[in-house]
Amino acid sequence: MLLDEYSSRVLRAALELVEAANKRNTVVRILGALAVYLHCKENGDTLNFLKNSGRLDTGALFTDIDLIAYSKQRKQVINLMKELNYDENKMINALFGHKRLIYFKDQVRVDIFFDKLEFSHDVNFGSEPGKGRLELDYPTITLTDLMLEKLQIHQINRKDIIDMIAILMSHDVGDHADREVVNRKYIASILSDDWGFWYDALENLRKVELYAAKFKEESLIGIDHVDKIIHNIDKIREAVESSEKTKNWLKRSKIGTSKPWYREVGDIGVV
Repeated sequence: MLLDEYSSRVLRAALELVEAANKRNTVVRILGALAVYLHCKENGDTLNFLKNSGRLDTGALFTDIDLIAYSKQRKQVINLMKELNYDENKMINALFGHKRLIYFKDQVRVDIFFDKLEFSHDVNFGSEPGKGRLELDYPTITLTDLMLEKLQIHQINRKDIIDMIAILMSHDVGDHADREVVNRKYIASILSDDWGFWYDALENLRKVELYAAKFKEESLIGIDHVDKIIHNIDKIREAVESSEKTKNWLKRSKIGTSKPWYREVGDIGVV
């Protein structure tokens, strides 16, 4: 399936950045919608679903490039962006450069995060090469981390639910680390230490089920795909429910929703 000109340009730029970093022994990986597309692009049914649901409309899929790297290689990342003639957002990079950098080139915005995503809940990747999760896949983060990236969103929207449906209809959920398998044991280990993350993740899985049923009624996906999605969600739930909860989880569970269990997310603007 051909992408529109802008999305194709964004995708090429993202892949070129990761490849250029790799040649310099710098670990950089793709996040978000671009990563979802790269994992699903060989599955025709999933691409048709993304197109028919409006996810592949012009400007709807690839609006910018989101990358993640290790803070131990921050200097290498900064030098890479200079070598590739990217313009930096000097104010944002001066204020937040220890955990996030923003660059521009040819009207494409590049956000580079370090070590973890800090939104409604944290998704951690480690801080240095050889000791983190970024090397588990290439050129993107793993499917498992992609799922966590979506599951952590407190106020999840339609496009992020569609991304999870795309992953769950085209991949399996298992108990081991594999490039094309969602590792439910790792997801369970993260959620079993963070009650707030656990709560929002299970709510989001429930929403994925509801949307999958809705999309079936709208003939956007078939019953076989819905069955696979539900089966995969059940497998994740089973692992989460059966995993032993930590003291942190148990302590926070007693408070429940009487106090905020998520971080308010504010967008870093473009200055």
